[in-house]
Amino acid sequence: MDTTTLWSPILLTLQLATTTTLILLIISTPLAWWLARSSSRAKPAIEAVVALPLVLPPTVLGFYLLIALGPHGWIGAPWLAVTGDTLTFSFTGLVIGSVIYSLPFVVQSLQTAFTATGEHLLEAAALLRASPWDRFTSIVMPSAKRGFIIATTLGFAHTVGEFGVILMIGGNIPGKTQVLSIAIYDRVETLHYGEAHAMAAGLVVFSFAALLVVYGINRRARIGTAL
Repeated sequence: MDTTTLWSPILLTLQLATTTTLILLIISTPLAWWLARSSSRAKPAIEAVVALPLVLPPTVLGFYLLIALGPHGWIGAPWLAVTGDTLTFSFTGLVIGSVIYSLPFVVQSLQTAFTATGEHLLEAAALLRASPWDRFTSIVMPSAKRGFIIATTLGFAHTVGEFGVILMIGGNIPGKTQVLSIAIYDRVETLHYGEAHAMAAGLVVFSFAALLVVYGINRRARIGTAL
């Protein structure tokens, strides 16, 4: 087995998952906080939009992203005019697609954690004239620590395992858009089952470890609540 061809998609996948997860945490934290606290009539519609990637086939989402990010799309055309590069079949395009595809896993985990934050603590802090930022950083974030860990784990793991969206907007370009899931597909197509097995087995182990972290955290939380 050529170790170079094996490690290239692994490193690209880790780079994509890390970048996507960091962006997701930045975007999802204020969005999840608003969803957890808001009583706006628009809230159900926004929740539905956020959750769409959970029910849409990846090829459908990937198709519309391909149109939007393409050189004539409403996102891709301005990007091409400014940078001279296309978003489709590029790492930047993969990041955009991954952020949209994994958004509900991070937002919903954080929203659940924020909803569980004790209202009385926030009210007490407000009476002590703590600013909204101070209340969020000193009360909400520490109490939502479990939610942040779960959101980070699920967002990262889901990005590592995505296939359909990546294939639609990134194709299969070694060293550029060929992430691990695409590399497995490529190896199977070319009948290199040994390499495909090594990559697939690694993903199975990684996925199991990620779920073990999530369920372990939830179990400790339930035990702590019971006590």
